[in-house]
Amino acid sequence: MAYATAKSVAPDTIPVIDITPLREGAGTREVAAALHQASQGLGFIYIRGHGIPDTLIDEARCAAFDFFRADQSKKTEVLISSSHRGWLKPGQAKMDDDARVDLKESFIWGYQNNQERALQGHPLRGANQWPGFVPSLEDCSMAYFTAADQVARHLLRGFATGLELPEDFFLQRADTPLSRASYVYYPAQPEDCGEEQFGVGPHTDFGVLTVLCQDDTGGLQVQDINGDWIHAPPIDGTLIVNVGDLLSRWTAGAYKSTPHRVVNTSGRERLSLVLAFDPDPDTVIDAASIPGLTPSEEPTTCGDYLLWRFAKAFSYRQKPEAD
Repeated sequence: MAYATAKSVAPDTIPVIDITPLREGAGTREVAAALHQASQGLGFIYIRGHGIPDTLIDEARCAAFDFFRADQSKKTEVLISSSHRGWLKPGQAKMDDDARVDLKESFIWGYQNNQERALQGHPLRGANQWPGFVPSLEDCSMAYFTAADQVARHLLRGFATGLELPEDFFLQRADTPLSRASYVYYPAQPEDCGEEQFGVGPHTDFGVLTVLCQDDTGGLQVQDINGDWIHAPPIDGTLIVNVGDLLSRWTAGAYKSTPHRVVNTSGRERLSLVLAFDPDPDTVIDAASIPGLTPSEEPTTCGDYLLWRFAKAFSYRQKPEAD
């Protein structure tokens, strides 16, 4: 038996874009044009100049490892809630009906402040759960969430500018977003699991935009336009971002939501820091709102679409069959 394989490709296959001008408000059109071009191709982009301090990333990683390396009995105190907050244990996610369950486990949290609206009004909104046995986890996780959220908002302004839209087009309703952050832990994957076993199986991301901070382990694989799987190795100092299904739908497929998967062949544990950015749940996703585009799908709302996808992907949200 063997691992699922992927090709190594030229370093420039997945573009690397410095978004410092977006953060500083100068030279934004050049960056927006580069983002626009990249999003019409593979839909994956390495980002430099993101502004998240290395110290914050390191602190978040250390706290996350403290959580995942703890006994399962401790982690169950924050077992995943109905609002998708807390610990998603191994075996609770699979990306396709016919696939094996993923090897990964995750810790998930979301937007958090003193506004009641942030915790109400949608099934995927609710209180975060923080484990008492890792007291540092809340502060560093919320700091990371805030920093990654800013990166996503800069990028979405760039995408809007690239489409010759008002820069706030994708952010008009994003005061209390449905965004989720997660630490995703991949154990070393034994080779004898075979080619059909994945840390996370082939899938496209559900929402608008994903911001991923890889470690140096590797294992991310992306499907190119020819249907071949290629490696997306970590590049020091970068994040990797990708278009999600809702942004692809919003742009009538002009921006590509690309299948990807993780195969951890390293022999050691792997940890990713992920932000899935999504606007307010009542945001209407409709390509007809963008001049010149012809919708290929009916309008939906961000909240309705995510509920549908979550119900398919996560076993804890599925009702048991009647006897």
